[in-house]
Amino acid sequence: MTTLKVEDMHCGKCVERISRVLDAADIKYSVSLEDKTVTIDGCEHCVKTAIEELDDIGFSAVVAE
Repeated sequence: MTTLKVEDMHCGKCVERISRVLDAADIKYSVSLEDKTVTIDGCEHCVKTAIEELDDIGFSAVVAE
């Protein structure tokens, strides 16, 4: 599992947009609005795809340290 920090996530609508795009990409994930994170359950390719998909809808995502 890889956790991505998504500082731009501010509300439930953000979570909906993120969920919609990751569902469409067939990526297994969980979202935490409270922590502003998206946890990807998959390989490096899945993580890279998730970051690209989030970037396409205006969210900057970086791998959490």
